[in-house]
Amino acid sequence: MILMSLKARALKFVSDSSPHRLADEEISAATVIKKIRRRLLPFLALCLIANYLDRVNIGFAALSMNKDLNLSPLTFGLGSGVFFLTYALFEVPSNIILERVGARLWIARILLSWGLVSALMAFAWNDTSFLILRLLLGLAEAGFVPGVVLYLTYWMPYSYRAVAISGFMLAIPVSSIIGAPISGLILNATEGLFGLKSWQWLFLLEATPSLLLGALAFIYLTDKPKNASWLTEQEKLWLEERLESERPTVQDQKNDHSFWRLILNRHVALLSMIYFGVVLTLYGLVFWLPQIVHDFGYGTLGVSLLTALPYLIGAIAMILWSRYVDQHEGHVPHAIYAALLSSLGLGACTFLSAPLPTIFALCLSAAGTFGMFPIFWTLATAQLAPKQAAGAIALINSFAALAGFLGPYLVGWIKDTTGAFHYALPLLALGPLISAILLFLLWRKQISSTASV
Repeated sequence: MILMSLKARALKFVSDSSPHRLADEEISAATVIKKIRRRLLPFLALCLIANYLDRVNIGFAALSMNKDLNLSPLTFGLGSGVFFLTYALFEVPSNIILERVGARLWIARILLSWGLVSALMAFAWNDTSFLILRLLLGLAEAGFVPGVVLYLTYWMPYSYRAVAISGFMLAIPVSSIIGAPISGLILNATEGLFGLKSWQWLFLLEATPSLLLGALAFIYLTDKPKNASWLTEQEKLWLEERLESERPTVQDQKNDHSFWRLILNRHVALLSMIYFGVVLTLYGLVFWLPQIVHDFGYGTLGVSLLTALPYLIGAIAMILWSRYVDQHEGHVPHAIYAALLSSLGLGACTFLSAPLPTIFALCLSAAGTFGMFPIFWTLATAQLAPKQAAGAIALINSFAALAGFLGPYLVGWIKDTTGAFHYALPLLALGPLISAILLFLLWRKQISSTASV
């Protein structure tokens, strides 16, 4: 560790004293980062698209499934959210296993198991089987997103990480952009085909990509830079030295018994609460948005198209915002701006009743919500030491997964109680507002620490 650090400093000294050498290193860096992006990000993004299709397609299936299975709004909200209980419970163990056995084996396992359970959703026959399968789906998927975030820290230096994470997480809104019309088409075209309901075909067909990608993941992915046959030895050396020089350290690394103390601390708790607020907004809407739009009087095709619009705006915001932040830094203040925009869009729905203004407000909220994700994970992973990273990233995502349970259930409860979705949206706005306040406290603490130094 000490030798690598000294070597990195020596390289930095030589590069600083020689403009020509610095230019060569910059060209090498650009080449390495481009290779990594091209090799890893498209495949990982495809996996996440398949993941979100399987996770949230019950929002479209509900348009006919709820009647067939006799599911009340409250039961559907419970089923949408109960997924996150097992998901949260197994996040930390999953990330620890990934670190030990390697990303390609563990990501392949996750893809195959969730694809299988998602296909089985087609054969739910009542509310109990529906809830059990949602619990199993959460168990199968646990660890995928935090696992990939951890995996990207093995490959991407800090100043390139927001764009890399946005390239991966861009799949979340994209999955809804393409998934909404595809789901609508499946529902319209498959009713009664071979004796199955259209919502059953929806689960079966949209599980297929996960199964195929799972088989490919074990062959295609590379665990760490040292194993990358597609990088030259010089490129591997540069990447490993760059990543090593950026890794923070923690004080308490005396023994293995300190693991839980490394991840169960105030800083990780603060990051968890920040992420919780934004995820509350995402999942409070993602499972219910098709039904919210449907209540405006639109048919299946209109629902699928209008539902895709907020995700399209969110995807654009995610790309542009992460690029700007990587170039100009200031990750914490920009995360604050994104959280406030998310809250503002939802809060505006309090004063709106017409369909189009409401959709516009939801688009603003989506821009803030999706813009927040890569910025948050960049600033969070930069503050975690290697010994913390696997557990802490999973713990943050696990805590946020509880928002995935609370959000849909809260919307379902309000719908059941009041008969309308209108009152749920302003309540969801409190999540990102609290996130913005906590981010401000974190920012002020960082400024104070810098000033004291």
